[in-house]
Amino acid sequence: MQPIIEVNHLFKKYQIGEKQRYYSFRDTLVNLAKLPFRKKTNEGKFWALKDISFKVMPGEVVGIIGRNGAGKSTLLKILSRITPPTKGEVTLRGRVASLLEVGTGFHPELTGRENIYLNGAILGMKRAEIKNKFDEIVNFAEISKFLDTPVKFYSSGMYMRLAFAVAAHLEPEILLVDEVLAVGDAEFQKKCLGKMGEVAKQGRTVLFVSHNMGTVRSLCEQAILLSRGKIAEIGETHKVVQSYLSSWQTKKSNRGEISWNSQKQKPHCDEVELHSIRLLTPSEETENVFKVDKPIKIEVQYKIFCILRGMRIELHLITEEGAIAFASTDQHQRQNKLFPGEYKSTLLIPGNLLNRIKYTVRLQFSIPNVRVLIPGQDYISFICIMGEVRSGYISSIWPGVVAPQLTWLYSKIS
Repeated sequence: MQPIIEVNHLFKKYQIGEKQRYYSFRDTLVNLAKLPFRKKTNEGKFWALKDISFKVMPGEVVGIIGRNGAGKSTLLKILSRITPPTKGEVTLRGRVASLLEVGTGFHPELTGRENIYLNGAILGMKRAEIKNKFDEIVNFAEISKFLDTPVKFYSSGMYMRLAFAVAAHLEPEILLVDEVLAVGDAEFQKKCLGKMGEVAKQGRTVLFVSHNMGTVRSLCEQAILLSRGKIAEIGETHKVVQSYLSSWQTKKSNRGEISWNSQKQKPHCDEVELHSIRLLTPSEETENVFKVDKPIKIEVQYKIFCILRGMRIELHLITEEGAIAFASTDQHQRQNKLFPGEYKSTLLIPGNLLNRIKYTVRLQFSIPNVRVLIPGQDYISFICIMGEVRSGYISSIWPGVVAPQLTWLYSKIS
């Protein structure tokens, strides 16, 4: 059996600071005239992908993971034929549907109805085939009231619901999905993941980029770990994910702190930028090993660049198996409107709550039901160990993702 996706020695180079744009014929002539006068230099060149090679067999679901800037989205854009490679070869043996940035593949002036037929036509489907799937797409996307409204008036959440419904229901042989599921609410994300599972069972191939290791573990059989544009590891998902999580334990994060020095490395968007995350003891010391009976502070420092209404930080505490121990948000603890400036948000986890296991902190910045600002990502880990031994305390690790010390009341009734 032939691979459905073959990537051989793929390279992609960008010019740092140069914006992607389309050139007119006049621009091209002007640029050609300038060529003899330009200095030959490699300064300002950035290799987003360097010598990437892999194969995917029909029906496989492959996760693509790695830190911000590792080259994940660039790889999917090349596979989607949105951008060409600098060097190398890509062979795709089947129709491809892509779910990348919000709005990719949609014409803003066309209605939702018209965009469904347009995307189907691009995939090479006949009008009758699209019509058979039409009601199913609309029901899944939950946009029937706005079906005849131009999509330029859709919120990012509506855009994404329709885009996912179209991509998943028009039966491509290959489905490429970037970290866009974070745009929808939790219920719709669950719905999308269920649909992706269905797509995989139908024998279609899925490449899934995500920072959510729990989702990657549950959905993907194989995974590819990218690091600085290269493949760091490829193989069974649980092994690759474990390598990725271990790679976060740098010298700095081992002390209970992670921060970014260069502007490019900082997780950011136009509105907000993440500066650092610190794990603190009650005496304000950074640490990554805590006693279960002592409180833990998780401090997040970030910068706001414009007035933001309704922004929230959502924190998930994740176990090594990918289970969510708990989720918490700062939305109800502060004002609705944030002005430009630097901020610090701190979560206090009480003592006698967590179990004696390893946890990872996942953060997401978003405006609920509007858009995701910085997608959820696993940033820093810590371990809980036994605290002071109390009377009746269980010395072994207690079953479950948390081990709260709860109060029991008892009385003799006869």
